[in-house]
Amino acid sequence: LSDGQQDKEWVGYFRNLPDSLTSLLVLLTTANNPDVMIPAYSKNRAYSIFFILFTVLGNLFLMNLLTAIIYNQFRGYLLKSVQSSLFRRRLGIRAAFEVLSSLKETPANSLKTCSCDQLSAAQFQRLFEELDKDAIKQHPPSPEYRSHFMRKMQFAFGHPYFGYLGNVVALANIVSICVVLVLDADKQPSERDDFFLGTINCFFIIYYLMEMLLKILAMGLKRYLSYPSNRFDGLLTTILLWWAVSLMCYFFPRRPEFVGLLSLWDMVRLANMLIVFRFLRIIPNMKVVYLFLHTSDIFIDQTTNFVKVVFYAFAITGIMLFKGTVVPMGNVSVINTTYNNGTLQCGTYEQLEYWPNNFDDFAAALVTLWDVMVVNNWQVFLEAFSRYSSPWAKIYFVAWWLISSVIWVNLFVALLLENFIHKWDRRCHRESLSDIEYQRTVELMFRDVLEEPTEEELMEKLHQHPHLHLCR
Repeated sequence: LSDGQQDKEWVGYFRNLPDSLTSLLVLLTTANNPDVMIPAYSKNRAYSIFFILFTVLGNLFLMNLLTAIIYNQFRGYLLKSVQSSLFRRRLGIRAAFEVLSSLKETPANSLKTCSCDQLSAAQFQRLFEELDKDAIKQHPPSPEYRSHFMRKMQFAFGHPYFGYLGNVVALANIVSICVVLVLDADKQPSERDDFFLGTINCFFIIYYLMEMLLKILAMGLKRYLSYPSNRFDGLLTTILLWWAVSLMCYFFPRRPEFVGLLSLWDMVRLANMLIVFRFLRIIPNMKVVYLFLHTSDIFIDQTTNFVKVVFYAFAITGIMLFKGTVVPMGNVSVINTTYNNGTLQCGTYEQLEYWPNNFDDFAAALVTLWDVMVVNNWQVFLEAFSRYSSPWAKIYFVAWWLISSVIWVNLFVALLLENFIHKWDRRCHRESLSDIEYQRTVELMFRDVLEEPTEEELMEKLHQHPHLHLCR
């Protein structure tokens, strides 16, 4: 580039103080790296030191420090909330105990054991904790065979190792599909040997069918269907079996190029997709993956309302501020198109044809907010809407970036990791399974720092209650 062109691009990033601050703010997210550095770097390589230092100090230290501060504050509020919740539950149980103990006659002597000894407050509390436990689902029993041979079959095909063998076979199926697809990648559709790939799939589908039938034989139909993974396997195996029969009956004898709306290649590809989905059966057997998905599911449930409120509020605000401000140029070429006596360079909103990303309706606003939250090319939206509406539009997008990408996403990841680490903690393995299952997830996270309320605190609070008159 000539010096004039380089200077022009330099002015585009650092024309004045607001543009300079915006360019550096975007650099914190690395979205405009190395574009913002190239003009200066082309003149002198030493200028790269400024941008590298800014990125290291800003992105690696400042942003992560900000995330740590936000998470520490939120964790403190969360811990305080969990501690208050624990105190209220203990207080309610103790209040019920005191009220029942003060009655002269209780129905069926509810506070007396079989030995006529009264329950203590601690025993009464443990009783409520037992009632608070979730019921553990019991699977139907396996069938009882009289034949010695059938009992041997039941032991062999009901053993977990038989399931592991099925995982190995499913992995071999996927590897064979990948090998065939890689070998046929450069071939024309008419040159591909779809018959060979379909035959391989049929062989594995027959194994899946035999595996399903043998498991039903060993476990019984009711016990087999009581496991979600078995229902998932059975459904996909049934669909694959029907698919294989269709291939053999209608395609393999005649092998036409097209039959109805699907060709042989399309049918084989759909079968491959189902086979790949079937391999997801290994997730329950992979403790790390299963634990991560379970932890993610818990926190998604806990943060859904927050996400709904924030997305809705910003989407409605964006519609009020920017509806109709961006008008598509149609089919006119927008590369180097002049706008307000200026030239739109490559990488602008118009040149990238980001026209669907607008705030003209609620659905489009949600997609636009999502694209900005991902922060890839978010400077394009920042520049375009400030140009089409007002320079103050940058405040809206910066606020959304701070709330969504800096605060919520990092907070979600931090909570996810902490909960994952606590669930992976070896101390959890020494506790009984039933104790872990009924404990609330958040309380389990803070089990090391939660404080049980003392007897004096509970009684003092109860005596202060205006509707309880307890004897001192």
